[in-house]
Amino acid sequence: MKRKITDLTTLVNTISLNDNSGAYKKLFSILFPGIYRFAFCLLKSKDQAEEVANKVMIDIWRNRQRLFEIANIRVFAFVMARNLSLSMLKKQMKKETVFLDEIDVELVLNTPGPEQILINEEVKYILETAVKSLPTKCKLVFKLIKDEAFTYKETAEILELSLKTVD
Repeated sequence: MKRKITDLTTLVNTISLNDNSGAYKKLFSILFPGIYRFAFCLLKSKDQAEEVANKVMIDIWRNRQRLFEIANIRVFAFVMARNLSLSMLKKQMKKETVFLDEIDVELVLNTPGPEQILINEEVKYILETAVKSLPTKCKLVFKLIKDEAFTYKETAEILELSLKTVD
């Protein structure tokens, strides 16, 4: 994980100091998928999740001269995604009421090969059943820590929870 943060710091500095679009494309390919999945967990809409992820990445590019001031670009990007997603949910609430308990978390597992499909489907079903039985905040904590490899501290920061609550 330390190497990944160092690589992101190098990319961010290259983007910030040199306006390097190639480095931005690499950063985009690293951050976009996770931001998209996180926004989808909150919004339950592929279109809206893509819109949020795109807005985050566009804002990062537009503010590239100040990126070097950000300590952790992943946490920064996920906090932006959370805020944009919550804004979208608030706008939707004006149209219709959405309860947090109605928002399901979709678990996506990568299958390593065709011989593992049956085993993976069974494991996926068991894991999804267990995760679905968790309260909404617990689902998000699980997803950020296990799927996105955030630390407990970063997860607490993104979801605005105490470290003890995340633990």
